[in-house]
Amino acid sequence: MKRIINSANAPAPIGPYNQAILVENTLYVSGQIALDANTGELEMSDIKTETKKVMDNLGAILNEVGADYSNIVKCSIFVSDMNNFDAINEVYANYFTENFPARETVEVSCLPKKVNVEISAIAVL
Repeated sequence: MKRIINSANAPAPIGPYNQAILVENTLYVSGQIALDANTGELEMSDIKTETKKVMDNLGAILNEVGADYSNIVKCSIFVSDMNNFDAINEVYANYFTENFPARETVEVSCLPKKVNVEISAIAVL
């Protein structure tokens, strides 16, 4: 059975999907962008600020089920410009202390709301 997970501390979905779905002990977190949950505004002053907000949004959803970044086993990172790869990695690395999750980083032509980075995750509880 699947359970819908939504956190008031992460932005509401901007389409027909949920923030996350929990199936048994696996949490599937939808792609997060740098939307502020309180203001609805994008935080895109620079790629590091944007990436931090994306990771914080992921964390808010993880916290909703009592998990944290250490529970993540897989991330998918979508970027609009692969030249931002190093800056995104620098911020991303701050959220993990060891045993980094599997992941891929893919450059795409356009992301929702014209953001520069979107990250989804799979976590095991």
